Amino acid sequence: MAKPAFDTLRALAIASQALGFILIITLETLMGDAARPWQGVTLAAMVTAALWIALVRLYRRNRSRKALARRLADDDDDAA
Repeated sequence: MAKPAFDTLRALAIASQALGFILIITLETLMGDAARPWQGVTLAAMVTAALWIALVRLYRRNRSRKALARRLADDDDDAA
C-alpha cells in the first residue's frame, strides 16, 4: 500500500510543537518569571495536541487495516 506524498498529521504535529516552543520562549522573553504558569499551560496544550494526533493516527491506521482485511476476505470469497 502506497503512502501519501504529504502526511497532514505529521505536518500538524511538527507545526504545533514548533508553535508551542516559540510561544514558551516568547513568554519567557516578555514576562520573565511571571511566565511560568503560562508556559505550563502551553506545555500541557502541546502534550494534549500530541496525544490527540497520535490517537487520530492510530484510528486511521486501524480503519485502513480493517478495510484491507475486508477487501482481502471479499477477494477470497469471490475466488472460491
